[in-house]
Amino acid sequence: MSDTSGSQTNITDGQQVQLLERVTGAVVTTLPCCVFLFINVTMLFTLRSKPVFCETSRYVLLYNLLFADTVQMALGHLLYLISASRLILTYPVCGFLILLASLTTTISPLTLLVMSLERYVAVCYPLRHTTIITIRNTGVAIFVIWALGSLNILTRVLLLLEFPFKDLENLQMKDFCSGVYIFLGPRSKDYDRAFICVLFVSAGVAISFSYFGVIIAARSASTDKASARKARNTLLLHLVQLCLILSTTMFTSLFMALSGILTRIVFVRVYILLYIFISLFPRCLCSLIYGIRDQTIRPVLMHHLCCGWKTPSTTQAPMTSRLYVTDRPSLFHYGRYSPLPNCIRSLTP
Repeated sequence: MSDTSGSQTNITDGQQVQLLERVTGAVVTTLPCCVFLFINVTMLFTLRSKPVFCETSRYVLLYNLLFADTVQMALGHLLYLISASRLILTYPVCGFLILLASLTTTISPLTLLVMSLERYVAVCYPLRHTTIITIRNTGVAIFVIWALGSLNILTRVLLLLEFPFKDLENLQMKDFCSGVYIFLGPRSKDYDRAFICVLFVSAGVAISFSYFGVIIAARSASTDKASARKARNTLLLHLVQLCLILSTTMFTSLFMALSGILTRIVFVRVYILLYIFISLFPRCLCSLIYGIRDQTIRPVLMHHLCCGWKTPSTTQAPMTSRLYVTDRPSLFHYGRYSPLPNCIRSLTP
């Protein structure tokens, strides 16, 4: 009788420990997620608060990238909380969430690809930049990005329908919602690997091409050295972002590998750390990079982050949505412009 009571006590203690682990993990991950979401949403609002942000191509592309990252972060954390709370979803609900997360994951590297090419054109062809990189062409590029992402989702849905769901007793999943358990057929897994490989190799080649193109252009006497240096640093950051996004796609595989070699306590702690630094943080990196580096965004972003308590600095040059182009590349600016000499200013419309 005492043995039975002791075993029941051990089971109860074990359940309490597991519950405490799940609650602690949810709190530890939700707090930084809320902070990152607040920063991203504020950045999205900032990019729609001034005409210069809506009328400049690189800011429109940045908004598209940030929107995809924000949706991906929210969906990823929702799936994490569902898994931590041991909720078992049906295949249709889980499939919808996974496919939507897959769509936003596809949008990010494609947008980085276009943003890198835009920087390449801005540095290597400054006088043709305004005719090549227009708001209309930017809108077309964003449409193509989302069309390619949607085509990928449609292909995944068609492959998913090959699974004989009619042979199942019900549509309730046997495990937590994850891409590992939703893409059940071998063709789905092969397609997933091939698509990720083509996507990230293409984006990596485009960013590398733009980077080396900017380096070569920087050696030319007619190229603005400061502009080329900033573009080169931006392209390096894009490459880092691409690597971090690639690491998030490998998170589930890494998670499955670690689950077999670590004890439960160690695995939970490692999983939480990896989730924050591999899955959450890269989705906020875009806001931090551009919010700190971009002189046009920084004062407006800080104003909104401080809920209006901090007014934008009056020492900043006035923002305008017009682009001034002269025969000197150093006078070519986005959204902000330095005071022009009177002889040149008189020639501008």
